[in-house]
Amino acid sequence: MGSFDFGVNLAFWLMILSTVLCVAYGWLNWNKDGEKQIDGSVANWAKEEDAIEEEL
Repeated sequence: MGSFDFGVNLAFWLMILSTVLCVAYGWLNWNKDGEKQIDGSVANWAKEEDAIEEEL
């Protein structure tokens, strides 16, 4: 890599670093429970939608 200038070298190493960081993040968070509770307004909206669909 001695023939490249500083900008190309920097881009190359930042690309490698970002790939390693993304893989590590994915590996650490692979099967974490990310399910969030449904907000009350969303639950109410879903109930209203179900009622409207039943009428149709």
